[in-house]
Amino acid sequence: MPENDEKVMTSWEQFLGGDEFGSDALRRLVDDSWRRCLSNSVDPQRDQAPPPMREDSLHSLRDDCRELLEASQPVMASAREFLAETGTVMVLTDGAGVILNLEGDTRLRDAAANIHLLSGASWSEQACGTNAIGTAIEVGQPVQIHSAEHYCSGIKRWSCSANVIRDPYDGTILGVVDVSGLSDTFNRHSLALVVATAGRIENRLAQQEMDFRLRLLDHCMDRLSGSSSDGVVVFDRRGRAVKANGAAADALLDLQRQRGEAPGTDLSQLRLNWRKQATLPDELPPWMRREWLEPVVTDGERLGIVLRLPGRRATPSRTAGLDASAAKPEAGDSAFARIVGEAPSLRNAIGRARQLAKSRAPVLLLGETGVGKDVFAQCLHAGSAGRDGAFVALNCGGFSRELLTSELFGYAEGAFTGARRGGMIGKIEAADGGTLFLDEIGEMPKDLQPHFLRVLESGEVYRIGETRPRKVNLRLVAATNRDLRREVEAGRFRMDLFYRVAVTSISIPALRERATDIPLLAEHLMQDLARRQGLAPRRLSPRAIEVLQAYAWPGNVRELRNVIEGMLLIAEGEELSEADIPDEIRMPAESDMVAPLAQAGEAEPLRGLTGMENAERLAMLRAMQAHKGNMTAVARDLGIAKSTVYAKLRRFGLEGVVGETRRFQI
Repeated sequence: MPENDEKVMTSWEQFLGGDEFGSDALRRLVDDSWRRCLSNSVDPQRDQAPPPMREDSLHSLRDDCRELLEASQPVMASAREFLAETGTVMVLTDGAGVILNLEGDTRLRDAAANIHLLSGASWSEQACGTNAIGTAIEVGQPVQIHSAEHYCSGIKRWSCSANVIRDPYDGTILGVVDVSGLSDTFNRHSLALVVATAGRIENRLAQQEMDFRLRLLDHCMDRLSGSSSDGVVVFDRRGRAVKANGAAADALLDLQRQRGEAPGTDLSQLRLNWRKQATLPDELPPWMRREWLEPVVTDGERLGIVLRLPGRRATPSRTAGLDASAAKPEAGDSAFARIVGEAPSLRNAIGRARQLAKSRAPVLLLGETGVGKDVFAQCLHAGSAGRDGAFVALNCGGFSRELLTSELFGYAEGAFTGARRGGMIGKIEAADGGTLFLDEIGEMPKDLQPHFLRVLESGEVYRIGETRPRKVNLRLVAATNRDLRREVEAGRFRMDLFYRVAVTSISIPALRERATDIPLLAEHLMQDLARRQGLAPRRLSPRAIEVLQAYAWPGNVRELRNVIEGMLLIAEGEELSEADIPDEIRMPAESDMVAPLAQAGEAEPLRGLTGMENAERLAMLRAMQAHKGNMTAVARDLGIAKSTVYAKLRRFGLEGVVGETRRFQI
């Protein structure tokens, strides 16, 4: 209750003076926190948090908290606009209270800087006394601390609300989300906002964990379902046993009998522990041999470990690591069998890819988002002479400049404060002998481009912090949905790098350009997704197929996959009908909603734009119509920044359409 500020302030002064106080205005939560601060010798006259950590240390911390940052990124991005005029900021910290990121009202920047409410600063109770971030970590619950309730005098002008973000795996505190502002911004609803925001982030973390689990089980399915007498146990990346075949329990029982141990070890209770960057555990149970363990790795990222327990007639053998992205694929034409479709434009692209797969020349894949550039890249690798090497993928648009540099080049031990012991191998080095796939290469920062060009020209890579080059021999496959020639003309992409990565190119057609493939593709996706979800096979009704073919699919094959998966999970009958298709897909292309723009010629292709740009323009139009002119929702739907949306509006001459979509939807 803000009206109790004076009473709370009096209680604080009495508390510091050693007097007993009994004001009803002071909450038990705050009283307990003040007593902890006094016990921990926190200076009540402190006027700011300790200085933020150095940039290199913050970079390392963010690297360690990458999954939390990835899960919170879209949530924090939406806060940027939501809090823009509220006089508040949204803060994300790690589990110790160190700020990782801030978004919100930029007018608060100076006031926030004065108290070190900045990235890299610690806001634990030990550092800053009673405050929403530190106190939430201490009590593990949502906390709102207002004005005089803060322990340190220099922070009493502020009002803040925070809630912890828990790991969906084990419930440990991964971080805190907080909304802070000066005292006059107090709003009881801020607490509800941070509770809801923390829940959204936890849901995204849970989805990330589930994705890891599904990828792991998908890659291990053959081993689990094989007819061998060996027992197979799959451990996830946290070291927990998550799946075992039928022979595992008997194999473990045999081992216990051989060692004279009493049976009783439960497979579900098996645990393995390893350091974050280690491929195999440092310590093993006495009965387990290291050669029975096979790491499951994709793109240099550990998904888990497979334990193979020798059966009664089996002889243990040492095997190479199970690298799901580098498992030996079939060569030749069969490498492209996974690409579904018979449309001439697609077959032409596949034919060109088959020819280029035989060479070591760099290939540039062109196409809209969701057309399957990553699938083509994997097929090029599978059909190449380097198919036995690793296939390493990296999205250049998914990282800051600093993180992208580390991901590409790696770094040496001690390269900067907080660098991992032993350093880190970069994606370039990991792809030695195989294929490096760089998606969204047009997003690579321009100052990083000459360093990557040097690697391509010299075949040598320097880890950050090293002076000795490492030889690499790899095949580059790059992808983009941009017109790189225009990017070169605009000065955003180096001409010398463009000619190096675009030695040959393959244009992958959009799904709307091969609508005749939709029945075949939808059937393939349905069967595959039903098998993955453990559902009975389904079929599409003729009318449902017609509706799917009539839609323009701005998200291409990726969007079709999502729609099919949603239909499978919701529908109950054996046949999926038109009614099972989402409303936004069932809307006719010439519906009343689209008509005003179509009549105005807005949906027609424009001269002067490439086919890809016209496709982007159409996707933006449909997103604007679907979200009633809400540009934040449009940016989120298209997966691009809001500033990029407005730049494309100007580029495509669509500024006037924003008001039209909003007017028509009212």
